[in-house]
Amino acid sequence: MIEFRGVTKQYPDGTLAIEHVDIVIQPRTITVLVGSSGSGKTTLLRMINRMVDPTSGQVLVDGTDVATVDPVRLRRSIGYVMQNGGLLPHRRIVDNVATVPLLRGVAKSAARARSLELLDTVGLDRGLADKYPRQLSGGQQQRVGVARALAADPNILLMDEPFGAVDPIVRLELQTELRRLQSALDKTVVFVTHDIDEAFALADQMVILRTGGIVAQIGTPAEVLAHPADDFVASFIGADRGQRRLRLQPRDPASGRIVVVDSAGRPAGLIEDDHASIGDGASPDVKAS
Repeated sequence: MIEFRGVTKQYPDGTLAIEHVDIVIQPRTITVLVGSSGSGKTTLLRMINRMVDPTSGQVLVDGTDVATVDPVRLRRSIGYVMQNGGLLPHRRIVDNVATVPLLRGVAKSAARARSLELLDTVGLDRGLADKYPRQLSGGQQQRVGVARALAADPNILLMDEPFGAVDPIVRLELQTELRRLQSALDKTVVFVTHDIDEAFALADQMVILRTGGIVAQIGTPAEVLAHPADDFVASFIGADRGQRRLRLQPRDPASGRIVVVDSAGRPAGLIEDDHASIGDGASPDVKAS
């Protein structure tokens, strides 16, 4: 469990980046910190591994105040994935993934074997092991970044806008892969994004931040959609403009499927369970189109 207790961050020039934040992050879940630029989401993330220390308050991991833990040891025990992958350009992929195990004294042969296993885990061909980052696509580089973050088998995985630099199709693939990995590996993931659609796609818990590092709302995606805390949250998620209000279109005679459309009449998904009828209490699956 990760806890922020009364956390504030104020810089010497008086700038208040985070203002008295209280958050509880449950283990083995994905918590998404979402907000516009200047909302303090990356600052909060970096407090967990002490890349940033709070001015006041506490950040605790499993009951231990991270301020009492050596920062180098702490960072080596927590996975960290950044937007551009952060790969070392002069090192081969297998060596990039092995970075933290080698720093922790793992034998080179064992670290290499672990690296190859992790390439499998993140869906990369082992044939890429001896290539350099410049020889990989952006999506492949991000997968390598995730593999490197998992190399020390951390309980916590921090992800700072990791998919922001790839194209939309690859981004969707990486989001799906992250959900699969989190389910399979039971990691506690803290994910930063400015993209509200990405937050809804990934989050078990959302923390919506307003400018100045103030928490506007904490809740599941369903809770936030159903009950925005205020006008700011409603505007941020698009609820005030009806962007997330969906309705069902009659069945298509040819396919027998029900199409879900948004407030502008644009297709938004398909009802998977063709036997469900509206108003019968069923909860048919919706597949995005």
